Amino acid sequence: MRNKRSLSGETVIFTSTKKSDEPYALVSELGGASVSLPLIRTEERISSQDAERFQQAVRYDWLIFTSQSAVAAFEQKLLRFNRKASEFTSKIAAVGDKTASALERIGFTVSFIPDVFSADVFVQQFNPEEEALRALFLKGNLAGTLISTELSLTVDDWTVYETLPETTSVERIVELVKTTDSVTVLFASPSAVSVFTEHVAPVIGWSGYTIGAIGHITERALRDVGAPVHVMPETYTLPELVRTLAESKGWN
Repeated sequence: MRNKRSLSGETVIFTSTKKSDEPYALVSELGGASVSLPLIRTEERISSQDAERFQQAVRYDWLIFTSQSAVAAFEQKLLRFNRKASEFTSKIAAVGDKTASALERIGFTVSFIPDVFSADVFVQQFNPEEEALRALFLKGNLAGTLISTELSLTVDDWTVYETLPETTSVERIVELVKTTDSVTVLFASPSAVSVFTEHVAPVIGWSGYTIGAIGHITERALRDVGAPVHVMPETYTLPELVRTLAESKGWN
């Protein structure tokens, strides 16, 4: 029987930067309490070469975005240099529906999204038939090398944002886990796992609360540090992670 209040009494901690109200509203709808306590933050990387990179960017066959953070940083650059999406003839590839939606909001049309929202699946499925194509990967400073090295076309990188640790949330996370009866901590990136491992886990360990992860890369990062992963959705988005958590708590 479907239990519409399956998260009743549950406190759900989101450790990623808040980009949408949807997953938080869903927690509330299912009877839980949501808390945004990001362990990372992103900042646009500003460089003296940005103007030159724009001149080069419009000549690529494909632009590749793997995160909403990359889109947000690129949008800031567009605004600062008074550039528009209409100037780009490039096709657009995006990892994830949310990333695609962010791109479409600023005027781009997305031509390719992989079935699974992960870089390793992207490189398996993204195979343009045309020869001698060039792509520009707009990325963060912690992005892996898969997209840069494993695609059949020539790929150049442009680091448009940086991911930085956000330790101001640490004390509150520790307090909630220690004092709240039923807590779930949700991870959306290996970066957040790294900060939690360094600053939170030494105090509270990896037991006594539910752990959720988006994607097999984040799941692997958790397991590599000895943490259990109790819930992971088939579709790698925060709303789907909340729904999967609800199912595990009795929504079935």
